[in-house]
Amino acid sequence: MRWLSQVSSITLFNLRSMLQRKGSAAAAIFGIAGVVLVFVAVLSIAQGFRYAMTASGREDTAIVLRSGASSEMMSGLGREETRIVAETAGVARSSQGQVASPELFVIIDLPKRSTNTSANVPLRGVEEPAFEVRDGLQIIEGRNFAWGRNEVIVGVGAAREFSGLDLGGSIEVGGEQWAIVGIFEDGGGISESEVWTDARLLQSSYRRGDSFQSVYAKLDSVDSFGEFQDELSTDPRVNVTATRQTDYYSEQSTMVTAIITGLGTLIAVLMGFGAIIGAFNTMYTAVSSRTREIATLRALGFKAGPIVVSVLIESVVLAVIGGFVGGTLAYVIFDGFRAATINFQSFSQVAFTFSVTPTLLIQGAILAAFIGLIGGLVPAIHAARLPVAAALRQV
Repeated sequence: MRWLSQVSSITLFNLRSMLQRKGSAAAAIFGIAGVVLVFVAVLSIAQGFRYAMTASGREDTAIVLRSGASSEMMSGLGREETRIVAETAGVARSSQGQVASPELFVIIDLPKRSTNTSANVPLRGVEEPAFEVRDGLQIIEGRNFAWGRNEVIVGVGAAREFSGLDLGGSIEVGGEQWAIVGIFEDGGGISESEVWTDARLLQSSYRRGDSFQSVYAKLDSVDSFGEFQDELSTDPRVNVTATRQTDYYSEQSTMVTAIITGLGTLIAVLMGFGAIIGAFNTMYTAVSSRTREIATLRALGFKAGPIVVSVLIESVVLAVIGGFVGGTLAYVIFDGFRAATINFQSFSQVAFTFSVTPTLLIQGAILAAFIGLIGGLVPAIHAARLPVAAALRQV
């Protein structure tokens, strides 16, 4: 109890005297705030991209590609294969038939609004069941495209990021102008980065015959996937691989999120070294300016341990304040910030928003506390080892 009493007494004394050292304290706080700001901001990119890639994923939906294909761009299926997939056990049925959507996936070049440089935008050809498979998709402006007409609908993410995708405008597909008649959203998922149209017309424009790249199949239930996958893998008429939609999108996002997370961590580590040095200088200055006070405390019977702990607490408090400032700035500036980046699996752009989550803010606070702890450790030990007699001579 006496030890804890000494810790609390010295800590309160240190914190009350912090205003007398406001210059050095502010330097430490804003140095650490900068580290946390960058750390949280960069990781919010990965978080936002991951959400965009996985938000539309459902456990009761499967994606079927040709065996060996890692993405829709690498796949190819004929009409007969898509029919067999749709009739496989486990696929949900509705009044219109099997809820399975054969889809064609091509890339078109469009200029970005921010830079006016061209980028790849997915153009997806679908059939009627696509809107049953993705039952969360909603037209928020205009109307759906008419089957058999050169019309398209555009995801809100694509419309926001790319020029020429405004409602009422048109885009060039296969040398012809196709009217933009609607804007849709899909829960913030990857579909919002795409342009959709009638698959049969798209096949004709790109001379694809009656071929597709994938089949999106809604299952009877989450548990039906095993039966569906097993039957397809043993059917000699097809050479395909079935994957849960959630797993497929998660795998698609792995490379980009790993790159962004690694880059953000590296930047934070490099900046963190600078922040540690700043915290070290701040606390060392604080200890040096209080040499007499610390020596007096030692002479009055205060132990070295409470002095070490009190200095560390002061350093961590400064760091946590800096972490709070940095996290708050990151949330205010970056949360909801809109951007687009490339999906390396399909070589197309994915529109997304930065997402500063509570988890990222907690990680930023932990990073700040760690920097404060490391930065204050050596000054704390130095304070505890001050020669009492020599220091008292300065009184």
